[in-house]
Amino acid sequence: MNLSYPPHNRILIIGASGFIGNTLYKELLPYFDVYGTYARQQDVYKDNNVFFQFNVEEDSILNILKEVKPNVIISCFKGPHEAILKAHQLLCDYIWAIQGKLVLISSASVFDAKGKYPSYENDVPLSESLEGKHKIALEKKVKELPEEHYCIARLPIILGVNSTWVQQLKQAIKHQAAFEVHPNWVVSVNTEKKVAQQIHYLINQHLHGIYHLASEDVSHHDDIFKEISRKLSFKSPIFKNVFHSNEDRYLAILPKENKLPQNYRITIEEVISDSTLKDEITTLKK
Repeated sequence: MNLSYPPHNRILIIGASGFIGNTLYKELLPYFDVYGTYARQQDVYKDNNVFFQFNVEEDSILNILKEVKPNVIISCFKGPHEAILKAHQLLCDYIWAIQGKLVLISSASVFDAKGKYPSYENDVPLSESLEGKHKIALEKKVKELPEEHYCIARLPIILGVNSTWVQQLKQAIKHQAAFEVHPNWVVSVNTEKKVAQQIHYLINQHLHGIYHLASEDVSHHDDIFKEISRKLSFKSPIFKNVFHSNEDRYLAILPKENKLPQNYRITIEEVISDSTLKDEITTLKK
């Protein structure tokens, strides 16, 4: 790949219009030269010179790489699994050619076939879901790079005031509708804003390897959402219990080998607090 060495601290977020990607863009923009991609035509990006339309099924990421010349790439985009895997081969080739850094946003789903214990950074992934198997394949592809050139950030359930989970819970409260909870799932959580701060730290400190960007503790899935609901409103949705087995099943990732400094860590209590901001509470409690 014939590419000149890129400027230092130029970041490309592939998937910058998504929930996590856009939060990352806003977090990193004041500190780095940041560019992003979006998959569908949106007026908000039409005249934006730092956002590029990219559909993984139709477009080659090489064209954007040659124009932007990033030295750090953050991968958090969606699409058909085969197309995404091919795109990551191109990303890895580019990173190797310019000796840059690839940050892959992965998830706890790579461990969804385990279940008896929380999973840590060096545990061997094992998944029974298509999503988990896809993430394992992406991680394997990225790990073909020397470790100093990649960072794999695995995420748990992501909450926060603007998260899909919390927005769905608010709608269920408002309309007294059903909201599914899983009483025998033991999970860890995080917020999109804390994840963005954590990834900012990983990039700034030139860290590499695998990181579990999750709360330091775990809880049952239903307990978390019932507590969020209680803090959001005097009303309650119809909690629909969904059981997958007779015993507790851990779908939790925890940091162990690669722990971040204390001010970059988070607890479930803090996640619940960040998911129930005062202005949102006022709206629902009226």
